[in-house]
Amino acid sequence: MSRKTINIPLGAQHISLLEPVRFKFECENEKIVGVDSDVGFVHRGVERACTTKFKFDAVGYVVARICGLCAITHSLAYTVAAENLLGAQVTAKAAYLRTLLLELDRIHSHMLCLSHTCENAGFEAMFMQIMGDRELVMEIQELISGNRVQFDYICIGGVNRDITAELGKKILENLTLVEKKVREYKDEFLNNWSLSLKFRGVGALSLEDAYRFNAIGPLARAAGLQTDVRNEMSYLPYKEIGFVMQMQESGDIHARNMVRLDEIQNSIEMCRNIVNGLPEGEIITKIKGKPQGETIVRYEAPRGELMYYVKGNGSAMLDRVRIKTPTFSSIPAFSEIFLGQEYADAPAILASFDPCLSCTAK
Repeated sequence: MSRKTINIPLGAQHISLLEPVRFKFECENEKIVGVDSDVGFVHRGVERACTTKFKFDAVGYVVARICGLCAITHSLAYTVAAENLLGAQVTAKAAYLRTLLLELDRIHSHMLCLSHTCENAGFEAMFMQIMGDRELVMEIQELISGNRVQFDYICIGGVNRDITAELGKKILENLTLVEKKVREYKDEFLNNWSLSLKFRGVGALSLEDAYRFNAIGPLARAAGLQTDVRNEMSYLPYKEIGFVMQMQESGDIHARNMVRLDEIQNSIEMCRNIVNGLPEGEIITKIKGKPQGETIVRYEAPRGELMYYVKGNGSAMLDRVRIKTPTFSSIPAFSEIFLGQEYADAPAILASFDPCLSCTAK
């Protein structure tokens, strides 16, 4: 067979990639032999606004608008940074409630990724089923915070709402339903050839390359790289509520699917432990003063490490709010994984990365 080299663009408008990023694949017949990526830039001026338009006690609500899928992680990372600069500490109850929302964020974000994986594999019915089941988590988040997506729940000094015994019961009921659904998904992903098994070995990231490209989140853990910020945290009660790092070794699409399914199950267990073991006490501590100095805070967002650098000058306006998002850190591995793969597998590989350029374009 004669070799024919053609260039094929993918994005920025593509059914499998609704994000401002474009790939140009150089293909020999059906195999990708070269990749050029162009990360689009949708400047929203968030960082600038946080230092010129909004006082430090309002910034947590601004950064929650960076991303609808990990809004809690953004607002929490900034809020903890501000508390560090103020020398403030929150109550144990507030820390537990923050962790509850953080893990609910992870559950619904991973469910969205898995639903898109099903869609790219042609399983439209399962895509719609997972999105429908995801509403059980969205309902809990709305009952706790008052919003379905942009959760203005975390504030400097604690959280804005408590949960009642009745709400706690509803949370546990919905989590039980979601847990049952996830077991069914897992059975499909483990046994259905078209959905997941055919992707064994496809889009694989080796452990060596995971180190080389500084991979994070499920992408890294699927390749056997033991990295999860939750494992290093002392300011959230992960060691008390049953956190277990979820690992795979093959680094392919199937492994990334399984890491997310396992993490959903672990997050459900942690949320259940939080509700059943919620400490007594106040949900907010009054904080005085203005941020002075600089600090870095890291959290494990659904896609990996989220980092905030915040600098204060002792006034109500901050000097710097610098944000490094998980997808930005994962971009170097994008191009490497595509090399040597069939072009027909490109949409499935992209979906397994779960990219969120919305976060990156601040």
